[in-house]
Amino acid sequence: MLCNRRRTTVTLASEPGTFEEMLQVAAELDTPDGYKAELIRGKIVVSPWPRARELLSMRSLRRLLEPHTPEGYATETAPFLFRLTASERAFGPELFAAEETAFAGPGRHADGEALALVAEPATASERDVDWRDKLATYGRQVPVYLILDMQGQEITAFWDPSPRGYRSRTTVPFGHTLHVPAPFDFDLDTSGFRVPSGK
Repeated sequence: MLCNRRRTTVTLASEPGTFEEMLQVAAELDTPDGYKAELIRGKIVVSPWPRARELLSMRSLRRLLEPHTPEGYATETAPFLFRLTASERAFGPELFAAEETAFAGPGRHADGEALALVAEPATASERDVDWRDKLATYGRQVPVYLILDMQGQEITAFWDPSPRGYRSRTTVPFGHTLHVPAPFDFDLDTSGFRVPSGK
């Protein structure tokens, strides 16, 4: 399978009929190194993991989150697929905090109910999915969603999920302090996310 550095929709010879069948195909798909498969809007979508600059921001964010992560939860940037069954989606967030017990099973994906936080570095090619489909889906069940706008040089926190999506949000420029809501409940220093001009 040939991929460029953008999202690619996978067309299958025989389209699976149910969410569970498509989830199984997405989890077992032999993607090229550096790519992930997600289930978005009824389609299996292959997209690249972050570029080096974005990866550094995610790792920096993980280090800052870890001391405030609730006991029994793990904060990771490792590739992993979470199923959000009620929305018939399966996402592989760039960073997540989830209950450790969610990874005890033998499967290749975990229950999205275990998520306490997800974070994505939004880029031009990812903006539509990160700001629309993922925002709507996470907003129904994940306590905190962070979007790092790498072009706009700002970070947005969404919290207080409801059946109609997140009820609260706040945005600050990189370099300012952002309060990360419960269950983390701390002030995040975002100065390390700034990209030097010309990069």
